[in-house]
Amino acid sequence: MFTFSVPTTALFGTGKLNELHGQINTPMGAVHGKKALVVISNGKSTRANGYLDRLENELKQAGVEYVVFDKVSANPTKPVAEEGGRFARENGCDFIVALGGGSVMDAAKAIGLMAANGGDLWDYVLFGSGKKQWPQNPGLPVVAIPTTAGTGSETDGGAVITNPETNEKTGVFGPGTTPVLAIVDPELMKSVPAKFKAYQGFDALFHSTEGYISAARNEFSKMVAAEAIRNVARNLAASIREPENMEAISAVALGSYLSGIQMAIGSCTSAHPLEHALSAYHEKLPHGAGLIMISKAYYSHFVERHACDDRFIEMAKLMGMEDADKPEDFLTALVKLQEDCGEADLKMSDYGIDPSEFPQMVQNARDTLGPNFLNDPCPLSDEDCVSIYQKSYR
Repeated sequence: MFTFSVPTTALFGTGKLNELHGQINTPMGAVHGKKALVVISNGKSTRANGYLDRLENELKQAGVEYVVFDKVSANPTKPVAEEGGRFARENGCDFIVALGGGSVMDAAKAIGLMAANGGDLWDYVLFGSGKKQWPQNPGLPVVAIPTTAGTGSETDGGAVITNPETNEKTGVFGPGTTPVLAIVDPELMKSVPAKFKAYQGFDALFHSTEGYISAARNEFSKMVAAEAIRNVARNLAASIREPENMEAISAVALGSYLSGIQMAIGSCTSAHPLEHALSAYHEKLPHGAGLIMISKAYYSHFVERHACDDRFIEMAKLMGMEDADKPEDFLTALVKLQEDCGEADLKMSDYGIDPSEFPQMVQNARDTLGPNFLNDPCPLSDEDCVSIYQKSYR
């Protein structure tokens, strides 16, 4: 049994950004409007690499006016989403174009909700201290143009936002948060620094390895997750070693896109909320880096309990270990990939994380994304979670 609903029109392939203008205000186009809010990060790369210039040219060809909002950080926050919503309303924007990584796309979704509904973003958050109100109005339509291969946010309806007042990092959902159009152009991903390619690629991988072992897995999500795992695991190291290797970059981008679909029709497990708690308290920790840090201990927990041996063996084969015949082979393949990508020695202590925080982080993870724990292949106690953190600590 499954429910398939992924309404995003996707243009995938090198050079596809050049076709954006044909998708705006045309009879068969995915988006309509006279004025766009362009959301980018507060860094320099989008401008320096010429991506913003290319996007602006596409909007001009479509006869669309635009304003730029460039205040999104690596872990987008509630105040920035609310400010962006006000900015969109004040400028009479009809739709949003998100040009950047997962943080930018997530922020754009929340900004769209705030532009259409106003108020306090946490009114619409379903977890933790959120007031659990469903937004009355659909968010502004979002066009997602990823410049990284990692989150799959271009094709799912969730936005991960941090509330710095409560140290909650959780999902924001609502009508209209799924992008209407995704332009997945691997050409925009060539310039990502090596370590961030690794962080983002592992995020994409874990979206699907979690989905593959999830108790809520279905036949459709299994199929999508399998192809995502195959594409990311077999090409991520090459995309890092060879920054001009468009075949490898395209394969990782496809894996990321598929992982977004996996999340939409399947589910993630508790690994994601456990990492969100780490970076909610330590915002300089990149999400993908945090996931790498806890991954060996996390998956080892289920391997040691023989929670789903066949699934781990299958994932090891998907990752390239063709002769895998025991669940531990997945752990071997995982560590090798981290070594091949140069990210096997990440340390929590480098980001100021202290083991005394672990019990509080476990509670934070359950409060902010508790439903994910229900998808684990066998239940995790609070003690189990603390143990995973402790075994991951360096």
